[in-house]
Amino acid sequence: MAEEMFGRLVSIMMVFSLLLSVFTTRSCSDHVPLIMWSSEGGSLWTQDPPVAGHIVSRSQLETYLSSAFGSAPNSAPHTVLLFLQDRLSVDDITLYGGVFGNKQDSVFPNLETALQSSSSLLVLPSVSGSASVPEVLQGLLNVAPLSLDPEQLNELHLDVSSPALLVFRLPFGTGSNEMAPKDSLRENDRLMGNVLDAVKAQAVPYTAVYTALAPSWVTRDVNPAPQSVGRSLLQATNDVYAPLQILDNMGKVCILFWASNLTVSVLQSGQWQKADLTDKTFISSGVEKNGSCNASNSQLILKYGNILGFQTFQLTFAMSQRLYPVSARQWFTLDQVQLNYDGHNATFNGSDGITAPSEYSYHCQMVSSSDYPLLVPSTPTDNAKQWILTFTDFQIQGFGVTGENFSYANDCASFFTPGIWMGLVTSLLLLLILTYGLHMILQLRSMDRFDDPKGPAIAVPQND
Repeated sequence: MAEEMFGRLVSIMMVFSLLLSVFTTRSCSDHVPLIMWSSEGGSLWTQDPPVAGHIVSRSQLETYLSSAFGSAPNSAPHTVLLFLQDRLSVDDITLYGGVFGNKQDSVFPNLETALQSSSSLLVLPSVSGSASVPEVLQGLLNVAPLSLDPEQLNELHLDVSSPALLVFRLPFGTGSNEMAPKDSLRENDRLMGNVLDAVKAQAVPYTAVYTALAPSWVTRDVNPAPQSVGRSLLQATNDVYAPLQILDNMGKVCILFWASNLTVSVLQSGQWQKADLTDKTFISSGVEKNGSCNASNSQLILKYGNILGFQTFQLTFAMSQRLYPVSARQWFTLDQVQLNYDGHNATFNGSDGITAPSEYSYHCQMVSSSDYPLLVPSTPTDNAKQWILTFTDFQIQGFGVTGENFSYANDCASFFTPGIWMGLVTSLLLLLILTYGLHMILQLRSMDRFDDPKGPAIAVPQND
């Protein structure tokens, strides 16, 4: 019976995982699972579980939990153990659990044992990350949360007569090695087992909640590359490396920058010398990144070492934000890209096309200072004439950043591309031919008069 109940748990999560992967874009989601169980017998949850694929909002979460922590005699114990992991997704439970695979390989032996021994189980496979489970529990219990290490619980005497919210933070490894998250989950399960054993030793009834602050698979596995398919709404980045992030004074991400290829070329002794900065910028951390952000201006500064023989080499992106009365909304523009090398400057002005609404990011398949340039030298005599900047799959956001991923992108590709124009002209030509043919057919008329075959025969006189 216990194994069947836990099997249903994982089955539900697998269905939710499949539906969410079909109907949502996992790279932009912030949904986490929530598992709640009680040491007391009886059914404590009066709300029906959500339908498959449903994302539980904060108000719905409050409804679910308030039905458990009521004033009725059979309400859940008000000693709440909140196991709050840094990152967790439904895929972690279905992938590393042992119900459908080798049970000896499961990383959740203590969690499975606790769930199997509890007859009151609430499973919410997809809870909105903005629901803030700790705040909801704090409001329902009307008690301040107490953060503890698992080892400190033995030193704490729990009072059954008063509610308590004990928060245990569980880290989550995100190494490149596939075993890193698995080992991290196994260690967290061991810590949960120690906490549950310590509570049982004090004979205190409890309600346990296992959830996370953010999903794990968003940053660990799924980071689709920006697509270069015309005007599209882009969000997320390449699956090889994450975007470059600049933090503000409050420690929040305020600038995001990404490119699949970042190349600079300089004219030296009559020949063009090229340097690829992609690896130094995004992969090997061979760049010193700085920046500044405020309500009207943002600046991204990338400082490199020896580039093309120059001892100092700095690349600066200057962005500004202003209100356009015509559209009645804020727009940001990339005003300048400046090179500083060994005391010399080369400044490129951004064209009018490098712009996007302030809550969007900007994306372009190719941003270059040559061949249909979007970057134009500031003056004819500027050193920028000796340089060529080429950014492939360029994407940047200097305002309105809400997380570690790009917002929807305003693409530089015009809506009416040459292919669209060719299709429209060809369709129009075929439509004209069809219209002319129909017109000719409609103009056909049948004869309304015929010769009478029964009339008098024609007499032809003959001369002898």
